[in-house]
Amino acid sequence: MGDRGFDRRTFNRVLAMSLAATTMPVGPAWAQARKRNVVIGHTGITWPARAPRGAAAGAPPAAAPGSGRQGGGPPPPDPALNETIFKDVSDLGFAGLELFDWQINGLESQGLLAGFVEKYKLPLISSYTSINLTDPAQRTATIEAAVAVGRTLKKYGGRTIVIGPSGRVGGQSYTYTDHKQNIVTTLNELGKAITDLGLIAALHQHTGTAVETRDETYATMEAVDTRYVKFGPDIGQLQKGGVDPVEVVKTFLPVVQHLHFKDWVGGPSMAGYCALGLGKVDLVGILDLMEGRTLAGMMMVELDSGGEMPYPPREAAKIAHDWLVKNGVTMKA
Repeated sequence: MGDRGFDRRTFNRVLAMSLAATTMPVGPAWAQARKRNVVIGHTGITWPARAPRGAAAGAPPAAAPGSGRQGGGPPPPDPALNETIFKDVSDLGFAGLELFDWQINGLESQGLLAGFVEKYKLPLISSYTSINLTDPAQRTATIEAAVAVGRTLKKYGGRTIVIGPSGRVGGQSYTYTDHKQNIVTTLNELGKAITDLGLIAALHQHTGTAVETRDETYATMEAVDTRYVKFGPDIGQLQKGGVDPVEVVKTFLPVVQHLHFKDWVGGPSMAGYCALGLGKVDLVGILDLMEGRTLAGMMMVELDSGGEMPYPPREAAKIAHDWLVKNGVTMKA
């Protein structure tokens, strides 16, 4: 597939080919996918989490609000929409869930988080937490906020604060080297505070943020104190940036303690990402690298919402589930 987009027609054609492949004779047993020793959860970004501003609580969303990395103010997490996330992820046999910090804080303040975790027997493994890495004046406040959500996370089986860097200061004029020292200092102090809490802090390189490119990622991970700062790469974003995800994960494998397991195809839908197995990422290569590793965090399937979605969230997660099973991953009962 080229980079012209991933519309419904393309999706249907590729999915039909994928389904046909799963029903074809596979030859002797040794030719089938081996049973893998990996544990995989799912992030909540694929599902809407907040009703449109002014809509009644629980009303169906007009679009896909609540997606995107920068959460924050109102509207708050919608109870019905968020329960759907827990239900779908649990029903499909994923081992854990990752939510945004604003979702965790909001659901906890509404008194809903404990009930969702218990009802669906789904550990809340990680929080994607936006962190300002470049401004030393905000360092104390941003670390305190991360620790606060970490305390909530820990109550529900949580393990990981996924560090989502803030944006590139100055936009096009951003120069990583001008901010490197502040980035490294904030990461080290944050990592120490989260480690003291009994969780891990994992840097997630991200498009359009202070740590985006291959060189910025390598420079940061080579400079931080990896006793406290682990790596939580997003393999789809690496592919989107023209980087071989297998190379990056292999390079930092000893400190890869969390991972967004994600595919990318290009085009306008879902920020160019796609359901597992329908894109360009060497997903099998990543599974091979992660085979048998016990992570402090978890591998998390992820597919961004936003823009035209060729399939509903649960369908996207079901495609991921089926791809994982076909490739030897055992989902929880």
